[in-house]
Amino acid sequence: MKGPLEDQDDASTPLTEEEREDLIPSYITLRSELNEAEQANILEAEEWAFSRKRDVLDARFLIRLHQRMLGRVWRWAGSFRRTSRNIGVDAYRIPVELRLLTDDCRYWIENGTYEPDEIAARFHHRLVLIHPFPNGNGRHARMATDLLLVAMGRPRFSWGRVNLVDPGETRQRYVDALRAADNHDIEPLLEFVRS
Repeated sequence: MKGPLEDQDDASTPLTEEEREDLIPSYITLRSELNEAEQANILEAEEWAFSRKRDVLDARFLIRLHQRMLGRVWRWAGSFRRTSRNIGVDAYRIPVELRLLTDDCRYWIENGTYEPDEIAARFHHRLVLIHPFPNGNGRHARMATDLLLVAMGRPRFSWGRVNLVDPGETRQRYVDALRAADNHDIEPLLEFVRS
């Protein structure tokens, strides 16, 4: 499957046999059906996640969140990827990098290193950069970031106010902002998340 920073296929495109291999619902044959099933699962997870206070900076919670977001659709939901991707740390480094991220983020919050929006943007960028799961990393990182914001008493990010899964100008601005953050320029991402 394509990563979150690449264009998605047309909704009417049939899924390949390889793509369907770990699917749980057997009725899904088209990308549009997959998108619909994933979105329904994510909405359920969102309701669960925001129903009470969560410790977003616990790696076990981040894993559980991914499982709740995609676990009705994919068998691998909530499991770290085991292979290399064109984005993300080496697979064997995922647990260590997640721990470093959560520890860094706790430090930033406790010491007021950055303003809350910048803490959340930096958390989001690093979580996407780690790319812990086979797929769904961007959607997972956005929900986890919104949960972190709420825990810090801040409103959720607007994320450009559109569906970032679908290709388009707003998604390209998001990808460009993440790439700028890769080069240590967090400002475009800070601007994007509240636009």
